[in-house]
This record gives sequence, C-alpha cells and structure tokens, in this order.
Amino acid sequence: MKNLFFLLLIAVTVSCSKANEKKYTGSTPATAAVVRNFFNIPLTDSVDFIRWQLTLDDNEYHLQANYGIGKPNTNGFINGGKNISLSGTFTKDKNILILKNAGNSLKMAWLNDNLLHLANDDNSLLNGTGGWSYTLNSLAPVSTTQINFLARPAALKDSMSYQGRTPCNVPGLALRDECYKIKWWIIFYADPATHEPSTYKLFGTNWRKEGNKVGSWKIVNEKNGRIIYQVNNDDGSPFIRLLKIDDQILLFTDADGKVPVGNLDFSYTLNRTW
Repeated sequence: MKNLFFLLLIAVTVSCSKANEKKYTGSTPATAAVVRNFFNIPLTDSVDFIRWQLTLDDNEYHLQANYGIGKPNTNGFINGGKNISLSGTFTKDKNILILKNAGNSLKMAWLNDNLLHLANDDNSLLNGTGGWSYTLNSLAPVSTTQINFLARPAALKDSMSYQGRTPCNVPGLALRDECYKIKWWIIFYADPATHEPSTYKLFGTNWRKEGNKVGSWKIVNEKNGRIIYQVNNDDGSPFIRLLKIDDQILLFTDADGKVPVGNLDFSYTLNRTW
C-alpha cells in the first residue's frame, strides 16, 4: 500500500511538472554581445545564427542550442555547427525572464505565452537582422491577443526601414504554392512637412516580378494601447497590420489582435534597419 501511494505521488508530481512545462524554439542572430556572453561564444568567432530549443519548467530551464556558419541553400550549418546544452534556473521580474549560466545571465521579454524576445541588460528588446529576429516561438501555441510590451507613440522620421524573413502564413497575405519563407523589406515614408504617414515601398519574395509594391499606410492608435502600422494596397484597401512593440521591432498581427507564432527557422517579426 505504501509503495502504491509512493508511485501515485511520483505520477502526480511528474504530471504537474509537465503541466507547467513550456517549450520554445527559433533561430536568432549571434551578433548581440549579451547572447554570446551567455553561451561563452568568443566575439571573434564567425557565427551566422543560433538555433534554440528552450524548455521552461517552474523556475528551471533546459536549453539545447546549435550554432555556426549557415550552409548555403539549406537551413542547416556547415559541418553541422556546434552544439551547446545548458541547464539552470531562471527568475521572472514582471514580464522579464532572467536565465542564469555560470555567472552570466540572459534576459528574455515575455511577450505572451506564445512568444519570448531576447533583451538587453536594460530590458530593451534586441534588434535582429534581415535574416533572423530575436523572437522565440512556442511549440504548443495557445489562442491569445495578449501582448505585454507596447511601444509609446513617437515622432516619425522622413523614412524608416524594416527587414525580416517570416513563415508563409502572414495574416492578410495570400499563401503561395510551395512557400517556405517570405523575405520582407519595407520602407515607410512620412510627409516631411507634417511628419504624418504617407507612402511605403515593399520589396521581397512575393514582389520580385513587379520590382516592389507601393501604397499608403497609416498609424492606428487602438484603445488597448496598441500602435498598429496599417499597410494598405494601392487602392486603399487593407493589406497587412504590424504591431509596434518597440522602436526597433514590429510584429505581424491579424485583425483580431492575434500575433502568429513562428517556427524553428523564422518568426513573424520585422527588425528596423534605419
């Protein structure tokens, strides 16, 4: 009887642990010093990107990472890259997670249950590249409109440029056959006299034949505090919606306020280039 009780106790404990477990994946740049320091990757080492498999369970984390130079025309690394396995504890301060590793720490912004975004020591979000963002994606996403980080309104410059690569299921965009990823480069222009949104130019995978896509855009300040960059077709009809969560970072979002969840290779994130 005592043995049966002990086995049941173990089963309940394991079940509770699994219930609290959250898993995230993604591919990020390796340019940020805070990321390299956490992994003890020398700043002089040539690294294109890092692929993450992160598990959070109560206050513990387990991290499997693969990094190196990207192998051309594949989503892998030359010679398989290098592997790192880390385990430790993390703390949560409001919506910032802090992972510990042998005297080093790494901050992650908890955007919602589906999305984590790596952060600087001052809690500002890391800005990615045209190839990868610093967003990690849940392996078991839930339906949510929650976003814990929202940007404040700011004066517009004459032009702003954002780049990134996303999966294909972008809200508002027709899905192409045999689509693996979409490359994005969008330039927002503001009227030099009024500093109000005016036009945009969009370059990328879906617009190679035309050279680019053009139209108008506007800023929608929603009642919930969200700032949306509403990008329109050339006839003025809605095209895509981008949620501003930082001066550097935009997330794709649908009309209901849900941010799609990316995969092992790409996130639905655009990074500012100027």
